[in-house]
Amino acid sequence: MIHFQRFETTDFDLLKSWITSEKELIQFAGPIFTFPVTDDQLEKYCASNKREVFKIVLDETSEVIGHCEFNYENELPRISRVLIGDEKARNRGIGTEIIKKMSEAFFSDSAVSKIDLNVFAWNDRAIHCYENLGFRINTTTLFELEVEGKFWENHNMVLTREDFNKNQR
Repeated sequence: MIHFQRFETTDFDLLKSWITSEKELIQFAGPIFTFPVTDDQLEKYCASNKREVFKIVLDETSEVIGHCEFNYENELPRISRVLIGDEKARNRGIGTEIIKKMSEAFFSDSAVSKIDLNVFAWNDRAIHCYENLGFRINTTTLFELEVEGKFWENHNMVLTREDFNKNQR
């Protein structure tokens, strides 16, 4: 249904077109960018050797529908900055497929026994998707981020290789 291709400078404008507000930017990327996102910010983001950045391509049409990042900045490999930017591609199960394929890629390395991701506590649909794949909320790593005068609680969720394999049967 989908595959990943390297995110290139030619993809910058499409990604920027999907992020129309500071709130959307924070939901997608957390605090690493400022709104509006610039090419300079994206060039610095892509230059990090602690992340692999991809565009998400729909197999049936070769259309770029989203963005994702494999992040290696923390103790655990992390699924980061996942966005289905094309609204027509939302609510079709593609988000589940993205997270599953990213998890499979991480666990293809036999040294990886756990991965994680962060999600805002109000994002019930995403949390449900992650839990269905075996992720569990790590209650020791909650934090808040102020967005437009409101505090957004963030959950860290962890997936073990064992739980991932159980959920693949």
